[in-house]
Amino acid sequence: MRRKLVAPLWRSALSRRGNATAATPRLPLTGIRVLDISRVLAGPYCAQILGDLGAEVIKIEHPTRGDDTRAWGPPFAPYKDGRGGEGESAYYLSVNRNKRSVAVSFKEKEGAKLIQTLAAKADIIVENYLPGTLEKYGLDYNTLAKTNPRLIYASITGYGQTGPYSNRAGFDVMVEAEMGLMHITGPRDGPPVKVGVAVTDLTTGLYAVNSILAAVIERSHSGQGQALDVCLSDCQVATLANMAQSVLVTGKRDGGRYGTSHPSVVPYRAFRTKDGDILIGGANDRLFGVLCKCLGQEEWADDERFSTNSARVANRDALEQMIEDITSSKLSKEWLDIFEGTGLAYAKINDIKDTLEHSHVVARDMIKEIKHPACGQLKVLNSPVKYSRTQPSIRTPPPLLGEHTDEVLRDVLGLDPTEIKRLRENKAVGG
Repeated sequence: MRRKLVAPLWRSALSRRGNATAATPRLPLTGIRVLDISRVLAGPYCAQILGDLGAEVIKIEHPTRGDDTRAWGPPFAPYKDGRGGEGESAYYLSVNRNKRSVAVSFKEKEGAKLIQTLAAKADIIVENYLPGTLEKYGLDYNTLAKTNPRLIYASITGYGQTGPYSNRAGFDVMVEAEMGLMHITGPRDGPPVKVGVAVTDLTTGLYAVNSILAAVIERSHSGQGQALDVCLSDCQVATLANMAQSVLVTGKRDGGRYGTSHPSVVPYRAFRTKDGDILIGGANDRLFGVLCKCLGQEEWADDERFSTNSARVANRDALEQMIEDITSSKLSKEWLDIFEGTGLAYAKINDIKDTLEHSHVVARDMIKEIKHPACGQLKVLNSPVKYSRTQPSIRTPPPLLGEHTDEVLRDVLGLDPTEIKRLRENKAVGG
């Protein structure tokens, strides 16, 4: 029975969008259509990954403002085609490639109807509005599933569809603070610090992708879609991982912030050098002995204060200061040469520019150059996973606001130019 369901579902999707060719090889999600009705980071990041994997992603944006992050700058990639404005924001560019932008207002009755019609032809919806918001416009899961029971509908929110905080707007920094991450991030004797990127948004986007792909596989067996409730608070609690498990095991409060140190392993942190910082980790007794030899202090390995990890944790402050007294005497490059091939965990701490120019990053093809219709040549991050056959790719640059409105209304919904013009005059669509 299951085999009979799988092939027709895929053939149906592919017949709507066209089969892959030698010039455009089929990617893992070729034939899957996604409506991205989300803004800012977690939702767009999720939809971008689906696009990288080959899905056709249609980004629904406000007709005049577009995605909030279009205005989040500087920095902006400047326009080079003579149009006015500051350009495309780096923030927006980071999470919106491999999408087509349709400028449509769901607050206009005709605009909502257009999105409903697109949803009837979609496999997946990604949205991140407060619970109940889209229901007012007939764009909630229960309404759309009546006409498209195969629809997979991922709702990404701050606090989920249920619970006492469900109607509360959720932002990454709020959830980092409230759900434990900020408390364990920062210097040992300093204030709590947020992570340098919006990590809770990003991990939530990743969890959403994972859930969507699982639902796609399940649908190939059942023929049915489903609603997915993905929220920042749940995902942040889940990614506390071993830190949360330690509290669950002991029943005690966590140990607070450790800076770059590891709460359970010593030494395992950043140490000053003559010209910067280097991360060093001796994760077990053998590697600690290796580190002692590299530092010219082999006797430390037999010192009862440091001979076991438990002893090193108990004498953390003394040992870490002793190590830094030595590391600060040489340049980072000198230490990298000394540690090379030893099996130690070690790395120079680089800023982002040095990271992007790192020889290994370049060798792994993590930076791509693409042509943007208004900004010209742009460098962007590449998809990180390497596939042996169906490699994800950057097929299209992040779109201009409403760049594909006419194209999608014509090719997907079958509207003629007169009807599209009327919708634009009625402010149901822009672009």
